[in-house]
Amino acid sequence: MKPVIPTALLTASLLAACSSNPTTPATQAARPAFVSAVQVTATDTPAAVAQRLGGTILSWPTDCTGSCTALVGLAERPAATLGAQSAGTVEANRDVFSGGGSMTAVMGGSRAYIFGDSQTPWSSSGENAIPENAPLWQKIGLEQAHSMAPKLGAGVTVAVIDSGIDLTHPAFQDSLTDASSWKDFYGADNLPQEEGEIGVGGYGHGTNVAGIVMQVAPAAKILPLRVLGPDGSGDVAGVAQAILYAADQGAKVINLSLGSVENSSIVEDVIRQVTARGVYVVASAGNANQNSISYPAALATRKGSLGEYLLSVGSSDLNDLKSSFSNYARTLEIVGPGENVYSPYPDGRVAGWSGTSMAAPMMAGGLALALGQGLKVSGKDLTKKMAESAFDVYNNGANEAYKDMLGVKGRVDLVKFLKDTTQQ
Repeated sequence: MKPVIPTALLTASLLAACSSNPTTPATQAARPAFVSAVQVTATDTPAAVAQRLGGTILSWPTDCTGSCTALVGLAERPAATLGAQSAGTVEANRDVFSGGGSMTAVMGGSRAYIFGDSQTPWSSSGENAIPENAPLWQKIGLEQAHSMAPKLGAGVTVAVIDSGIDLTHPAFQDSLTDASSWKDFYGADNLPQEEGEIGVGGYGHGTNVAGIVMQVAPAAKILPLRVLGPDGSGDVAGVAQAILYAADQGAKVINLSLGSVENSSIVEDVIRQVTARGVYVVASAGNANQNSISYPAALATRKGSLGEYLLSVGSSDLNDLKSSFSNYARTLEIVGPGENVYSPYPDGRVAGWSGTSMAAPMMAGGLALALGQGLKVSGKDLTKKMAESAFDVYNNGANEAYKDMLGVKGRVDLVKFLKDTTQQ
């Protein structure tokens, strides 16, 4: 494949989420003002719980043994007479940009370079590779990683919970899970298609994220789940439902290139549930250049399964310096080269994006490579090994202003990670 030549320049505000076909108005699920996470048992019924709370069941656990969690949409906060235990955890649900409990795409300021239509298959290496990504993949050792993990993630499903993807893009035709598993929690249907138009909002973000996973782990399957709307926001209920759904569909890795400045205890709880089942969750740290990382990435150092199976990811440049936009903190676990990462774009195109949103799927793909190959370490140690095997970005005084705030060691090194964790 000859190097593609830029034909247009798209300036994208990645604080907005992706939107789909400009001629088709975006549909949206009913959006309750509040959402409640209610503990239920096998003897409870959806109808009885809905009637008790005066709400609508959004998700109900399957094969519940003991105590399980149901999500209930509420028009208003439950009356105090219901009691805290009966009503469960109640949070504001809709687009609360500055309030607690909202989940918004953390995809700040970058540029996307749009390329002409391409109908030819592509891959992460060889003659069909995207040439612009060669320095990125060399930096993290992707070509050698593929030789070390020749199964390339086969048998592993990676859920991309985002703005949807371009389901018709030629690049994805052999890489998605069966269509019966797809879900759009924003549009309340089974077609998680990006909505919007070129140059408006963050159109193409989810497509880019999914394509990065695919380049790192070409044989893994992508489960597309849409939770973000055209304005860049995602409701607590949609994100929580998608996480639970992904685990129920057999996803071994979940990528969350989104976040919130405040924690949602409901989303925290569902992540704890799926990580306790051995599902890995990778979350971006945010792009505000602040000494704090967004949620749920900020939960990755908690005790228990959250600390073991949740991984927080920031961004570095090709010189292994902190990206100007990337958040940082002593709790951040790892960084990846998240600047100008090229990947599929809607309408059969290719685009380059920057953000911690682009670094996170590199880790998701790396985990898929290891899981597909077979581990020689305990599963609960896998994210720890990824962080500990990283390239030292603090060596010789580099990143002095961010010492110990760009990960345990720094930038992902897939070769060392696979050497330390997989059966060779």
